[in-house]
Amino acid sequence: MKISLSRKLSFVLLIALIASIFYAYFFSNVLYERFYVKNMEGELQMTGERLAHSYEKGPVTDSFIDEINFFNSKSNFEVFAVRNPRELSMCLPFEVDYDALINGEDREMLLNGETVYHKGFVKRLNREVISVVVPLLDEKKLEGIIYLYYPLENVSEMTSYYTLYWIAGAALFLIIGLTIGVKWIRHVIQPLQEMKLAAKQVSEGNLSARIAQYKDDEIGQLAQTFNDMAESIQKEDEERRRFLENVSHELRTPLSYIKGYSEAIHMGIAPEKDVQKYQHIILRESRRMERLVGDLMELAKLESKEFSLEKMPIPLAQTIEESLEKVDQLVKDKQIQLDKQLDYELIVNADSERLEQMLLNILDNAIRYTGQAGKIFVSLKKEEGFGIIRIKDNGKGIPPVDLEKITQRFYRVNKARTRKEGGTGLGLSIVEQLTKLHGGTLEIESELQKGTTISIRLPLLLENE
Repeated sequence: MKISLSRKLSFVLLIALIASIFYAYFFSNVLYERFYVKNMEGELQMTGERLAHSYEKGPVTDSFIDEINFFNSKSNFEVFAVRNPRELSMCLPFEVDYDALINGEDREMLLNGETVYHKGFVKRLNREVISVVVPLLDEKKLEGIIYLYYPLENVSEMTSYYTLYWIAGAALFLIIGLTIGVKWIRHVIQPLQEMKLAAKQVSEGNLSARIAQYKDDEIGQLAQTFNDMAESIQKEDEERRRFLENVSHELRTPLSYIKGYSEAIHMGIAPEKDVQKYQHIILRESRRMERLVGDLMELAKLESKEFSLEKMPIPLAQTIEESLEKVDQLVKDKQIQLDKQLDYELIVNADSERLEQMLLNILDNAIRYTGQAGKIFVSLKKEEGFGIIRIKDNGKGIPPVDLEKITQRFYRVNKARTRKEGGTGLGLSIVEQLTKLHGGTLEIESELQKGTTISIRLPLLLENE
């Protein structure tokens, strides 16, 4: 049988309250008796010393004893005086001898003028008492004593009386404490119950499930974390759906071309003069599918945790120049004016092949979207410990609404034109991922009909490293 968390907490609260009540009871009971007994001892001593002040030197007189007896009749505790300590039994309604109440050690203390205290059972009095014995001295001679005592039974009676009120108060406290505590526990548990229901909904596919906002404590922070997690899962699911739709869409077009033209050639219904053109289309679309699959595999590899760069110190300017050499023919074919301004002293700790891959992707886009006889400017300079690579073109540019989404997978500003020109829509996604792996940042600025500037910011390798 499973016990819910609220019941467990309620049971713990009950145990804690009961333990607190018992602890408070025994602790206060001990303190009460201890302080009461201590206070009683002090009161007995003070009273005994005051009565002793009435004693004048010499033998204890009858008038002094009568005075003590009179005080005894008005006092809350028992007081009597003895002229000769050995005749103590004469002052009591029962036989008792001095030695039964005061031992030899006590007598020595009395002879030294010290007050004697006792707490416990006195056989001759047949009860538990607190007693104080005050000496009546005439120089070094013990002429008598004043004996004061208070029965401990009275203390026990007071404690019992006090206990009845304590039990009633404890019961009331327990009821109130449990009522308030259970309500508080339910209030605390409520977000957890909502989380449980929301988690179940998420597991069943309802990714829009959320938890209401709570106070900014640990429970509230947990609820907010759950909402953030659910939102993240929902976004990832939406991205996954879009990704699958995009992949399907990207593959459907070349596959339809390949299938259609292949069937036309195979069935002999394609005109003889168009067969070569159809074969060229099939080859082009096959290569496009090959690039698409290759880019997808590359992006998946970059996003995996197992992937790592093979970093080493490399001169940035040299890598840029090698990349420019590889696109030189494309630049000449479109009669593009390519200028560069490079700082040849900048060194970075990077993977040279991956860095070249980033540059070629950006340069390929710049060439593709720059018109005939356009301009591309490549620069490299140092800014606050970073090497900044900027590739600027004067092409058609990117609309502001598309600028923030341009690095998303398969995102295109002009899908039809991009397919015609052979892009897969994954180039900038790969560049962004590689830039992050190098500890850098990617920035894209663009203005319609004026061109685009892409900046890669990479941390430089310091000379003392």
